[in-house]
Amino acid sequence: MTTLRLSLLVSAALLTGSEAATDTTSWPQWGGPARNFVVDARPLATTWPAGGPRKRWRKAIGDGFSSIVTDGRAVYTLYRDGTNDVAIALDAATGDVLWQTRYEAPFVETCSERLGPVPRAAPLLASSRVVTVSAGGLMNSFNRATGQRLWSVDLHAGDAQAVRACGYASSPLAFEDLVITTAGGTGRGVIAIKSATGEIAWKSQDFQNAYSSPLLIDLDGQPEVVVFTYGEVSGLNPRTGALEWTHPHAADQGVNVATPVWGKDNLLFVSSAYNGGSRVLKLARSNGRVSVQEVWANRRVRIHFGNAVRIGDNLYASNGDFGAAPFAAIDVKTGDIVWRDRSVARSTLIAAGDKLLILDEDGTLALATPTGTGLTVLAKAAVLDGRSWTVPALSGSTLYARNGKEIVALDLSPSAMP
Repeated sequence: MTTLRLSLLVSAALLTGSEAATDTTSWPQWGGPARNFVVDARPLATTWPAGGPRKRWRKAIGDGFSSIVTDGRAVYTLYRDGTNDVAIALDAATGDVLWQTRYEAPFVETCSERLGPVPRAAPLLASSRVVTVSAGGLMNSFNRATGQRLWSVDLHAGDAQAVRACGYASSPLAFEDLVITTAGGTGRGVIAIKSATGEIAWKSQDFQNAYSSPLLIDLDGQPEVVVFTYGEVSGLNPRTGALEWTHPHAADQGVNVATPVWGKDNLLFVSSAYNGGSRVLKLARSNGRVSVQEVWANRRVRIHFGNAVRIGDNLYASNGDFGAAPFAAIDVKTGDIVWRDRSVARSTLIAAGDKLLILDEDGTLALATPTGTGLTVLAKAAVLDGRSWTVPALSGSTLYARNGKEIVALDLSPSAMP
């Protein structure tokens, strides 16, 4: 997939709001084709056997929270091996190793023994390359076919103050011939790198880094990159890095993690735990300027480290931080909680048409349909053991999920069910 084609796929999805791109096998970046964890309807079986969906393959892998990306032929992710990170490509059909490249990726994690120095950010497929970022902020580019490392950039430029205690977690995005991400620090809060060479194209702002990933949106016909940083959410021109707007959003110690959610009605949803809460901003572009109106803000809605998806006027996510985090539907226009479902543990999720694929932190996968009054669970099965904090990826009707021990490929198509 060329950089141009990837950019066109993303742009097409942006222009249609929450509709995903038409390539049903590609999950090229964090959040999928449109970076919103939403894809078009798929032929998914609505009943599963007692043992769960058919497993196409399982593959033991080292620890990490890095999500899986795929072009339909290979799947790519990162894991930790001692003091090294390992970029790995597996055959999408069989799980066989196509290549894996080890490299030194120093980082000492100090915020939680549960996290460790493992990679957090999802890879990015950009042109013929795979771009990865380590927990210590080391960005690398690899040849997708061979795994050869092409270039490497320290996003923090040796600035120890820019390194967050819990590690770098921002997944980069592609725009035209650039890779854009947050870096943190004076004059380099957001940074754009030429995907072909690793050269810095632009750097902008003094934002301190958070853990959220940047989002590319179409704002009234113009591309805009949205960043959710230590104490604010902001929009920049993706070609130049020029700041176009900013709005405060404070959380304790700047722990803003969840990726913002954009709607075709120009509503931008941001949420965090740690006393951050949630807000919706309405953006508008007129005469070269962007206006920002806060539609609502509250602390009843708090997304910790998972993700949210939007279908129609409702947002769906696990709502809560350190205590219970019941699955909830939230009215995007008012911030009201429409319903809660306490039978679903803290989860990440993907929307496929009007269905939700929900993976809880204990490795239980559910296929469900949200309604106006609650969640109708169609099928449910344990597919992984233990800490499953990574958002899965959906390629056609195959779901790729991982924990700290292994990757599993699940065939969710009706033809795979007995």
